[in-house]
Amino acid sequence: MKVILDIQDNRVPFFMELVKSLDYISVLKEVKDRKKSEAIQDLAEAFNDVKLHQEGKKQLKSAKDLLDEL
Repeated sequence: MKVILDIQDNRVPFFMELVKSLDYISVLKEVKDRKKSEAIQDLAEAFNDVKLHQEGKKQLKSAKDLLDEL
């Protein structure tokens, strides 16, 4: 399972030390660039929206509606 976390900047060193001490967690990649981090968060939210739409829990706009807004 993958998890995306948003950690306060001043707590990151403590958190990373804690996570690395746990043998059942592997740190695959640390994203330090704020813009990349925000892009990843936006993408994760988009995937969650698609999942909710597939489950019938959220209504998404059609491509035609999106183009009409432009």
